[in-house]
Amino acid sequence: MNEVNGPYELRAGVPTGEVFRRLRTEAGLSDKAPEAVELALPNTWYGVVLYYEDKPIGMGRIIGDGGTAFQIVDVCVQPAHQGRGLGQRIMAALTDELERRAPATAYVSLIADGPARFLYEKFGFADTAVHDSIGMYRLMRKN
Repeated sequence: MNEVNGPYELRAGVPTGEVFRRLRTEAGLSDKAPEAVELALPNTWYGVVLYYEDKPIGMGRIIGDGGTAFQIVDVCVQPAHQGRGLGQRIMAALTDELERRAPATAYVSLIADGPARFLYEKFGFADTAVHDSIGMYRLMRKN
């Protein structure tokens, strides 16, 4: 899948570990350890990278078991390119792939940071607390 629109091109795949870490931190997301990133990226179920004039400026990934559970992660766009509907393009590509390949009974989740929730709501995501469930997380910390 390659989708070109003006100077922007959306390509299926994942960035290099270095680009992944740079895109996350530039977009205000937390950094990840290089060794963790190198383990994680090859296990992506589906990912996209957004390019501006052939330079990566955004991305998004789907991780999961391929059948029952999926999570959308690492959706980000560099601040200089935000506000142009590019996050919507990334989310559209990810959700289109889920609709195409994921089983109908699959559970798809994500964690929305701040105002990103409004983007995700456009793609049918809702707060988990509405159905007697609540999203929870645990960060692994080693001393």
